[in-house]
Amino acid sequence: MTRPNASSGPPRSTLVVTAHAGDFVWRAGGAIALAASRGEKVAIACLTFGERGESAKARREGKTLEEIKAIRRGEAEQAAATLGAELRFFDAGDHPLVGTPELTDQLVSVYREIQPDVVLTHPVDDPYNGDHPAANRMALQARILAQAIGHPGPGEIIGAPPVFYFEPHQPEMSGFKPEVLLDITAVWDTKRKAMECLAAQQHLWAYYTDLAVRRGVQLKRNTGSNLGLAHNTMAEAYMRPFPQIAKELA
Repeated sequence: MTRPNASSGPPRSTLVVTAHAGDFVWRAGGAIALAASRGEKVAIACLTFGERGESAKARREGKTLEEIKAIRRGEAEQAAATLGAELRFFDAGDHPLVGTPELTDQLVSVYREIQPDVVLTHPVDDPYNGDHPAANRMALQARILAQAIGHPGPGEIIGAPPVFYFEPHQPEMSGFKPEVLLDITAVWDTKRKAMECLAAQQHLWAYYTDLAVRRGVQLKRNTGSNLGLAHNTMAEAYMRPFPQIAKELA
C-alpha cells in the first residue's frame, strides 16, 4: 500500500468506510496504525454505532438504544485515538443499514475533503450481516460520484484511489480470498490495545488475535525469505476489487 515518492508530496491519507463502530478495529486496525505511525492522515467514516446488531452484551443488561449508542461511541472514539485516526459518525442505524442518496452524498463530501490515497472498506459479500455489503456499495458509489466533475457538492473532485477490502468475520462464507497480506507486527500492540477498548465485543479479542497469527504465518510462507521478519509475525489480509497499476511485475 505504498505510493512511490510519497515523501515528495503532501502526506498520504487513508479513508476507511465501515458499517459499525468496531469493524475498523478488528479488520483494519493494523493498517490504520501503520499509516498513522508514518505521519499519514487516517479518517474513519463509521456509518452506524452497531447499537442493534453488535451490542448484545449491553442489550442483555437492559440498556436503552441511546445508552448503547453512547457506549459504542465512547469505545470507538477511544479505539480510534489509540490507532491515531480521526473518527466520524453518521448514526445511520444498523440491522438494517439502508443505503440512501443522502447518506451516499455525505460520503462523497468526505471523499472530496479527505482526498484519499487509499480506501479501506468491507467486501461485496457477507451472508451473515447485510450491513457490511450495504457499506461496501455506498463506499464504492461515493468514490465514483466523488470523481465526477458534474456531481454537485463541496470540494474538489478526487482521482481514483485504490480500494482494499478488509477481511470479513467468516471469510470462507463470504468469498474472501487473501490477495494482500500486510505485515502489522510493528503495530500489533497498538491494534491489540485498540481492540481492548471495545469491551462490548470482548468475545472477539481472542478471535482476531488468532487471525492475525494465522495471517502472519501465511505472510511468511509467501515471502521468498524470512530474513527480517519477526518470529511472531502478525498480519492482516485484504482483497483488491480493481486492477493494480504497475510499470513492472513485482
